[in-house]
Amino acid sequence: MTDHPDPALFEIFAAVTSEWDEALVANDAERIAAYAAEEWTFLGPDGPFPGADFLAATARGEVSHDTMTSEVHKVFDLGDVAVVVSRVQNTGRYRGEPFENDEWTSDVFVKRDDRWQCVLTHLTPARASDSAGREQPPGGG
Repeated sequence: MTDHPDPALFEIFAAVTSEWDEALVANDAERIAAYAAEEWTFLGPDGPFPGADFLAATARGEVSHDTMTSEVHKVFDLGDVAVVVSRVQNTGRYRGEPFENDEWTSDVFVKRDDRWQCVLTHLTPARASDSAGREQPPGGG
């Protein structure tokens, strides 16, 4: 973890992401949706993807998670908006095929009706160290 200007807000999002992880591992689309705004969208290498499609695939059993671990690294407090940067590792199945992800995520949350809901999840694959075990330079060097 890094230092945080607002430790209380950091702890709120550490708890939110932990609860969201539990909902994902339970493969419970309704519980997952409780943390997402109606307009929730993923952004990945193929562009934007509606969160509603992910929730529907989860409800149908097309996608399931066996593990999900999120470590919050930074929270940007913008009032009723917060950006949460986390390292996320997860395993599961998509249409019967196993997957394993190690990603950095930026989640944009909005506070509505006194609760935080995610509107955007930006996924970036985490870079592995090089073959000699050395870390890569900042910015991709």
